[in-house]
Amino acid sequence: MSEPTGLRARKKERTRDAIGDAAISLFLERGFDRVSVNDIAAAAEISKPTLFRYFPTKEDLVLHRFADHQGEAARVVRDRKSGINPLTALHRHFRAGLDRYDPVTGLNDHPEVVAFHRLVFTTPSLAARLTRYQLEDEKALADALGEDIQARLRAAQVLAVQRVLARTNWQKIADGRTAHDVQPEAIAEADQAFNQLR
Repeated sequence: MSEPTGLRARKKERTRDAIGDAAISLFLERGFDRVSVNDIAAAAEISKPTLFRYFPTKEDLVLHRFADHQGEAARVVRDRKSGINPLTALHRHFRAGLDRYDPVTGLNDHPEVVAFHRLVFTTPSLAARLTRYQLEDEKALADALGEDIQARLRAAQVLAVQRVLARTNWQKIADGRTAHDVQPEAIAEADQAFNQLR
């Protein structure tokens, strides 16, 4: 008797989450370069080949947390209401993220989130892999904006602005401020940045 497809998919997702959570815990505790794939497999109670079926590289064990946001800017542009300018939709979306203290905006002071961002930003191989994700997002956004060089330039500018804003927010929090304290500045800086893009 075979498992229902939905149950099998949920089981795979739970296994993937357990592996990712074990890896993040070890990386935050010891540092990315001090944790081996064998350590992660042992902590998750799986074999190394099983780990690689879920995560092709060690860097993917960290950056899978960005997967929910992969292609997000392109989705915002494609799903915007009729009559709304793409830049306005992207600005509103970023502002909404600031309002809910979404970690992707850098405006989140939960200790694990701050430590996670520090891990990503200060580990060269993770920063390089994150750049690859960002280039994929840039291409997706450019495709949603049009097919010419102008669309590619706009996509690069928007994503650069969002990256700088998020990193600035994170740095203020990493320096000891609370997300609540930083939020008014983050909103003002986002508004100024998107106005400059216009």
